Amino acid sequence: MELAIICLAAFIASGLTLFSGFGLGTLLMPVVAVFFPLEVAVAMTAVVHLANNLFKLLLLGRGADARVLLRFGIPAVLFAWIGAALLVDLSLGDAAIEYSLLGHVLSTSVLNLILGSLVLLFIVLELLPAMGRLSFDSKYLPLGGVLSGFFGGLSGHQGAFRSMFLIKANLSKEAFIATGVLIAVLVDMTRLLVYGIDLFSERQEIDWVVVAVASLSAFIGALLGRRLLKKITLRSVQLLVSAMLALIAIGLIFGLI
Repeated sequence: MELAIICLAAFIASGLTLFSGFGLGTLLMPVVAVFFPLEVAVAMTAVVHLANNLFKLLLLGRGADARVLLRFGIPAVLFAWIGAALLVDLSLGDAAIEYSLLGHVLSTSVLNLILGSLVLLFIVLELLPAMGRLSFDSKYLPLGGVLSGFFGGLSGHQGAFRSMFLIKANLSKEAFIATGVLIAVLVDMTRLLVYGIDLFSERQEIDWVVVAVASLSAFIGALLGRRLLKKITLRSVQLLVSAMLALIAIGLIFGLI
């Protein structure tokens, strides 16, 4: 059942990323977290995210801008390592936080609180029209790399900040796409290196069958989404997806997931 649900989520999420405004990691990680420990869910989503980005790199990766890669990509990689290391530290020393609700004793954790809050934050970032129009001068590219890399390493939320900063880098459409995909691949590879070293040392095994089939589902979703949806933005879909993500985020924060 978990395999079917996660693969369906990967398929739908990959197609939705072409027109809903949300990234694959934003949509998929909360679903995986329903079935796996949160830090493992982040790592598994990172593998699927990397595989999907490598697929897009093969399709669209030519023409990345070397100047932007250096100014944005180097800080992104360094701070992706820091964010991923923080996630591992939080997962290893994560004590339960107990509370009472309607006569029931429930528990959550610092990691659940942080990642659930980040999901809610990035829902707001994706939905607010003002945030969609927000961009920064190209001189702030290193700052964008810091923010995108850190949150990419910590929770997988790197796309929103990356777009905000790259949009003012005077890139052609092709270079914008290629540069963004290549930076995403570098961040994914960095955080997976950190997750792999520490998570596997703690015997928290990733379910590679789920990862492989979910990655394939994401490939198919991207291909069909590109053909059928033609990269349009549908506000109603954004709102529906946001509501579902908000419910999952609240579940994480209060320890219901």
